[in-house]
Amino acid sequence: MNGGNRKLSRVDQIVEKVALMLEAGAYKPFERLPSIRQAARENGVSKNTMAEAYDRLVARGLLEARAGSGYYISQVRAVSPPLPAPHVTAAIDGMSLLREQLERHYEVRPGDGRPPPFWMEGSELRRHFANAKAPFPEAIEFGYGSSWGYGPLRDRLRMQLLERSIQVEPEGLLLTHGVNHGLDLIIRHFTEPGDTVFVEEPGYYPLFSKLTFAKVRIVGIRRDRDGPDLEDLTAKLALHRPKMFVTQSHGHNPTGGSLSPSRSFGLMQLAERWGFLLVENDALGDILPATLPRLAALDELNRVLYLGTFSKTLSSSLRCGYVAGNPEIVRRLADIKMITLVNSSEHVERFVFNLIQAGHYLRHLRRLKGRVEEAYKAAVDAMETLGLAVRECSIPGFYLWVEFPEHVDEQELCAAASEQSIFISPGFVFYPQREHRRQAAMRVNVAHGTDPRFLAFLRGFLN
Repeated sequence: MNGGNRKLSRVDQIVEKVALMLEAGAYKPFERLPSIRQAARENGVSKNTMAEAYDRLVARGLLEARAGSGYYISQVRAVSPPLPAPHVTAAIDGMSLLREQLERHYEVRPGDGRPPPFWMEGSELRRHFANAKAPFPEAIEFGYGSSWGYGPLRDRLRMQLLERSIQVEPEGLLLTHGVNHGLDLIIRHFTEPGDTVFVEEPGYYPLFSKLTFAKVRIVGIRRDRDGPDLEDLTAKLALHRPKMFVTQSHGHNPTGGSLSPSRSFGLMQLAERWGFLLVENDALGDILPATLPRLAALDELNRVLYLGTFSKTLSSSLRCGYVAGNPEIVRRLADIKMITLVNSSEHVERFVFNLIQAGHYLRHLRRLKGRVEEAYKAAVDAMETLGLAVRECSIPGFYLWVEFPEHVDEQELCAAASEQSIFISPGFVFYPQREHRRQAAMRVNVAHGTDPRFLAFLRGFLN
């Protein structure tokens, strides 16, 4: 009850004591408790301590404070929550993989979608996270701040995107809590229930749940080593009229692949001909070559919205990203952000900006790139040594798409791994229509791809 060896304060002790007595039925609903003075005397504490304990119990909903009368036991009764709507249930069920990444019940984690915390160990960034002082101390306003985000960081990002041949106007860039927040704003603005959105398969599974929650019809487009299959896309455009197509150009999650120049041009031509929006997720852009073909550069942000984030390259807990595009569209997204969240955290955005300005982020990226390349090569070698097929990638990234022999059942694989506290990301999760998957597969985070327990498990399962 006391959280291990942590010593409870007198306030905590009183709160827990009253809570336990309530649970045991020692009080009746609406029963009046002793006054603060009397309760302080009975518990051997000051009146201030007793008043704080009562306030905490009120905050927890266990007591009611009545002006001029005192404190009373709340009426506690079980209320059956209403059943969620089917589309809400479907969206939540599809997020079980993300739930495990957040809750972290498993010891071995090749199924993680994020760089591991231990990759931050020894990094020069670690001391900046631990230090309360910013690299550039300056006066901080404690108001809401602009819904557009911290201005100097926005300006800095516009300069960085020029290195990728992406030219962004001042009102064409909005700071967000990350790529997922950007996707949420775009879905809210552009779609209504019953609309169609194209996604990649295999593709980014949290997106599927977002679209399901929005009651949007999802159509999958095959993704191979060079990007979306243009023949499949053309065939489905003849049957559907999508509002948008969401794609991850490089460092693709889950296959690790990159968009080839020919696919980039073909995709842009189809978007222009059929009139749909392209949403380009470039979550790993900061550790990938600036010279790679980006749809946003080819299109000059006319029919493309471009998403980036620091959460994959800096810290998963540091929620900071951006969406760039046509200023008229981005202004509407800024309004939706203001309505739903008011603004993002200027404190986080200032921290990121200061790390960039001081050169710490650039040095961190150099170290991270080296780790990714080393881990990628080692993980590929390990999988191939086990006789597993790894989808070829032109540029090392966080992910491997590993395919199994035909006799392997993904659900049996996950169940067996779970018994050994090993977290697997099965291939079927990355398909919006799971019946479309052709072969058993899994996504492997290269940081965990050579874990001896993971390799020993695979060796035993396959033999």
